[in-house]
Formats: sequence, C-alpha cells, structure tokens
Amino acid sequence: MEKAIERVLLSAEEIERQVALIGARISADYAGKDPIFVGVLKGCFIFMADLMRHVDIDCSMDFMAVSSYSGANSTGAVKINKDLSEDVGGRHLILVEDILDSGVTLNYLKNYLQVRKPASIAVATLLDKPARRKADIYADYSCFEVPDAFVVGYGLDYNERYRNLPYIGILKPEIYS
Repeated sequence: MEKAIERVLLSAEEIERQVALIGARISADYAGKDPIFVGVLKGCFIFMADLMRHVDIDCSMDFMAVSSYSGANSTGAVKINKDLSEDVGGRHLILVEDILDSGVTLNYLKNYLQVRKPASIAVATLLDKPARRKADIYADYSCFEVPDAFVVGYGLDYNERYRNLPYIGILKPEIYS
C-alpha cells in the first residue's frame, strides 16, 4: 500500500496537533451553544472521531452520506445517500469534512441544510485545497491548506483504498491516471 505513496505530506503527529487546536477553537466558539457536528461520510470518519475527542462542550453528532466522486474526478452531481436523523431547526451545525476541494458538495449541503432553518452552519475541514475551488464556499475551521495534488490517508481515499494510512500522503500519479 505504501508503495503507492509518492511522499508523506502531513505526518500523524502534525495532524494530531492541528486537530487538537481546531477542537479547542470550536469548544471556545460554541461554549453554551450545544452544536450538532454533522459528519460527511465516508472521508470524515477519522478526522471527526479525533476532533470530537478534543471538543469539551455539550454537543451531539449526526452523519450524512453523499456522493459526487467517481475515482479521481468529481461528477458535479451531488447525491444524498443518507440524510440526517434528527431535526436541526434552531441548532448550530458544524459540517465536518475531510477535504474542501472543489467545494461543490459542501456548497450543496450548506444550501440543502439551510432550508431546515438551523441557527447557524459552519464548516470544519481537515484539508483545504483552494486551488481547485469551483464553488464560493470557505472553511470556518481548517487544519491545513494543501497543494493541488491527489492526497490520501487519514480517511481520504482513492477508490475506497488508503483511508487507513495514519498520515496524509500524495498518491503517485500512475495509480490514478
């Protein structure tokens, strides 16, 4: 598996430090607000689990499953495979995503959820890749800005593989070309 990695971009230790900092910021910003963390599956699951361990306020969590990618490319169409389980009206939502890339999916989700009249919607992402942005959306909480490279590990995948790497690595182009 590691033979497919061109180089390690972010070590497990770097990731842990930044996730702890973001967790502390969210805890301070949402003290007394009882937010709902909404994980965007599947890529968010490792980041969200670690993030939640660094949040020390009353909160709850839910998940949405959406798809807009096929292999290495976005299809441009967002499909909701699993919706939220609870009413979010009047609640503060924090959308948790592994990577803010084109922004198409998160922009769609933010607009989709806005109809349910939450008190607010914020975005927390492990990685921000502004070079690929197509939609006008930005992260309120971001651990790292990354270059325009195909990254995997720590929940991010290529065709459902490499999610279990403990670091973020750049995938060799010959793997996805």
